[in-house]
Amino acid sequence: MQEKLSKYDAPQKAKALGVYPYFRKIESDQDTEVLINGKKVLMFGSNSYLGLTNHPKIKEAAIAAIRKYGTGCAGSRFLNGTLDIHEELEHRLAKFVGKEEAIIYSTGFQVNLGVVSCVTGRGDYILWDELDHASIIEGRRLSFSTPVKYRHNDMQSLEDQLRNCNPDKVKLIVTDGVFSMEGDVANLPEIVRLAKQYNAAVMVDEAHGIGVFGRDGRGTCDHFGVTDDVDLIMGTFSKSFASLGGFIATDKVTANYLRHNSRSYIFSASITPASTAAVGAALDIMESEPERIANLWDVTNYALEGFRRIGCEIGNTCTPIIPLFIRDNEKTFRVTRDLFDEGIFVNPVVSPAVAPKDTLIRFSLMATHTRAQVDVALEKIEKCFKHLDIIK
Repeated sequence: MQEKLSKYDAPQKAKALGVYPYFRKIESDQDTEVLINGKKVLMFGSNSYLGLTNHPKIKEAAIAAIRKYGTGCAGSRFLNGTLDIHEELEHRLAKFVGKEEAIIYSTGFQVNLGVVSCVTGRGDYILWDELDHASIIEGRRLSFSTPVKYRHNDMQSLEDQLRNCNPDKVKLIVTDGVFSMEGDVANLPEIVRLAKQYNAAVMVDEAHGIGVFGRDGRGTCDHFGVTDDVDLIMGTFSKSFASLGGFIATDKVTANYLRHNSRSYIFSASITPASTAAVGAALDIMESEPERIANLWDVTNYALEGFRRIGCEIGNTCTPIIPLFIRDNEKTFRVTRDLFDEGIFVNPVVSPAVAPKDTLIRFSLMATHTRAQVDVALEKIEKCFKHLDIIK
């Protein structure tokens, strides 16, 4: 085994060239400015869209939960690991996103893994957007259902695939609400229309939609007014909720089935008391401080305008996730390093995560960013991109 695995040497090659961009050690809280190797760097690589990871109310809620419940639950929700605060949070989340019930998982990845893999069976179909998150892809791989891929956000492709499915079998359409790398938004109104026409169910991954879209950040389903028509709404706690974990919200019948059949829920230890309390506090802030979302959209629109002005290719994004397409693996690594040297932290997205022709820099914004910080980033990005002939 080790002989086979030793042939994988891409990280070593990148390190030898001085362009290895991963596992950069942060020595401070996850704010708009972080400390790495004693150096202050502007953070434009975080998923903390509302900028809540260092909020004092959230930290105090987590500390209070540890004092009362300890640091862990020492078991799964199914057995000894259910706390009263787990159920309280589930009730709040269900009400927040507009569903009958919600179930908390230990991570967002485990939600998609455990839900997508078990709600359909042999002979059924899982229809998935080709740019869905890896957790959705892993979930459908574990399912006994027939996987059916449709082209990204292409509703004609989705309809063609639905038309080819056996009309008497269960059909589940699974899509990101906001796509995590490209930053574009799923066409949920049309997906719902097609689902009704072809008697399919719909699941929406709101990992990057909650805290960003909809009333008080309820997500893309709320934004488009299709909550009642979407069967399963998934969310994570590691983005806008400033914690760790995830949830699925759905009807009572589906929730009952998942609680007793979703293996990543049944056989994983419960989300920690601190993480649970942190989510509750973050939800309080989301509902009481709407100006945070307003600030997020203000700085997002400002950045989008700036990137278009300097000539960056940003695709179809209209969200705080802004892809800066490089379309070259080597240049993507080099510009990530150059920007870090200039004090700008961004994330590279390269093959095999995307095709070599689709490599990009993922630039993401928080509600706590300022226009002045965006101006600094635009100046440095324009400089580094011109140096590598990415823009003219």
